[in-house]
Amino acid sequence: MPPKKIATMEDFAATVGLSRPTVSKYFADPDSVRGKTRDKIEAGLKRTGFRPNIFAVNLKRRRSKIIGLIVPDPTDPFYMTLAQRIEAEATAAGYLALVLSSNGRPEIEARAIETITALNVAGALIAPLGETSQRARLKALANEIPLVFVDSPLDDEGPFVGTDNHQTVPLLTEYLCRSGDQPAYFDTPQVNNNALDRRRAYVEAMQRLNLEPRFAPIAASKSFDFDKAAFAAAAQMLRDRSFPTRTVLCANDRVAFGVLAAMYQAGLKVGFGPDCDFRVAGHDNQRLSAYTCPPLTTVSQDCDEMGRAAFRMLLAGIESEETGRTRNRERILLSGERMLRKSA
Repeated sequence: MPPKKIATMEDFAATVGLSRPTVSKYFADPDSVRGKTRDKIEAGLKRTGFRPNIFAVNLKRRRSKIIGLIVPDPTDPFYMTLAQRIEAEATAAGYLALVLSSNGRPEIEARAIETITALNVAGALIAPLGETSQRARLKALANEIPLVFVDSPLDDEGPFVGTDNHQTVPLLTEYLCRSGDQPAYFDTPQVNNNALDRRRAYVEAMQRLNLEPRFAPIAASKSFDFDKAAFAAAAQMLRDRSFPTRTVLCANDRVAFGVLAAMYQAGLKVGFGPDCDFRVAGHDNQRLSAYTCPPLTTVSQDCDEMGRAAFRMLLAGIESEETGRTRNRERILLSGERMLRKSA
């Protein structure tokens, strides 16, 4: 007769000759059982191929070994890199990272919040939509579990890890002013607090230099399709000859990609030199930034450290809740580094 299929934790416990609580204890933390017991369970797992339903197991506990991560755009290289780092940190600490996306839409953000709530997660990392975020739901969730905002804060309260825009944006603003024509700022749609903060950082840097801030107009939008929106706006401005200056500082690298594409299609040369029509710089140092044509001058965000710091902050919050200590309300702003390449 074929061997009986092992479908439940009880079946597996009976097969390896151990109690159900002992097996459950192993799946909660393999180091919590004796070495011989652990070896016996792991040999049984190899022999039977049994894998527990981790979600069902977690729902029976007071708190699971799952953390939630919600990002606004899963196709954005920055958020992809951030999610990879957080997943690696979570795995090393014995947690499962459940990555969900709001896809730039508040109703999908709401569903993502409902999902991580239903799974009884130990804590969550959120890159919020910003103006259209489910603020009331997120505030309520923060009262239930440890919550850390990453990349863009929801407001001025609560734990947060992100880039110090008032250090990074002036790095490029001041460099561009020293090395040539003063930069006009090419904004993103004002979708979150990060976008607003970078715009303010540019204005303050220009005012310190006693220069008038200038802006490349972009249509109002709640979309995270930054490159598409920037391409359309830049193409129109080139047709109208309405760029305020010949140097363009973009709010992020995806905006710069759209601007570079529009200038290429218009037959213009981007770079640093007397034969060039425009200079273009970005912000973020995404993976593709070194391989655009020409390679993009930008400023780096330490995405790996952002992921590490955010997970460490969340883990501290989880441990505080377990021990009854006050939750951490720390806010970490990371510095960036100027990356000079041929576009500016």
